[in-house]
Amino acid sequence: MLHAALPRERRERFARQLVLPEFGPSGQAALGRASMLVVGAGGLGAPVIAYLAGAGLGRLGIVEPGSVAVSDLHRQIVYRTEDVGRQKAPLAAAWAAAVDPDLDVAAWPTAFTPANGRELVRDFDVVIDATDNPASRYLVSDACVLEHRPLVFGAVSRLEGQVARLAHDGAPCYRCMHPEPPPPASVPSCAEVGVLGPVAGTIGAWMALEAIRWVTDLGVSAPAGLLHLDLSTWTQQRVVLERRALCAICGDEPTIHQLELEQAACLAGEPYPGGMP
Repeated sequence: MLHAALPRERRERFARQLVLPEFGPSGQAALGRASMLVVGAGGLGAPVIAYLAGAGLGRLGIVEPGSVAVSDLHRQIVYRTEDVGRQKAPLAAAWAAAVDPDLDVAAWPTAFTPANGRELVRDFDVVIDATDNPASRYLVSDACVLEHRPLVFGAVSRLEGQVARLAHDGAPCYRCMHPEPPPPASVPSCAEVGVLGPVAGTIGAWMALEAIRWVTDLGVSAPAGLLHLDLSTWTQQRVVLERRALCAICGDEPTIHQLELEQAACLAGEPYPGGMP
């Protein structure tokens, strides 16, 4: 019945998903009702946006302060050479809308900050953290905890990456994984250590899949923890994590009640780190 209720164009567009017994019309309908916010439209965010736009998501938000550089093009698949120098957020939104004209998409060409973070996440069902620096990750996770929003987290470097579900239904938050922020400049960026394009694409695709699984109840629930993928050796490792009772924001007696930027995780003298992988 649900299948027949879809307009013909939508049935043709999502035919390969509709025939999946694990997904089917009910999964497609759930995805079409869902909204997701992608924070970061770089190496991870680009494949996330591409797959969510193609899957039939109902509403998509994109937060990204940066502009396209030539060095982005080998992995950030929603941009072209002619886009160099232009803001990523509206470009990514236009790309997603061109894939699916029925997608409700909005772009914020600004950094995710203490001033706007909670307002941004509370308007979406799922938040996807595709940023590339500790300060942003703490901020996005904290906003999700404070607004009771589930978070899909991902990270990539060189030939490996991580994916996790965080901050909802008793799951740990980013502060549970990293109670203390790292010293300034101690976490190298992709510009410093490098990343192979398909590696970012693989991790980004997995993040999109986890977000889709979350709103459609596809498959078994992901374990509370983090999945580490080493794509140079075809190996993976599950790291079991639990919510920390002493966590400063999601613990039994939280001490953080509003968004604040973790200065210890920022470069000394640098502005808010809006960069994405």
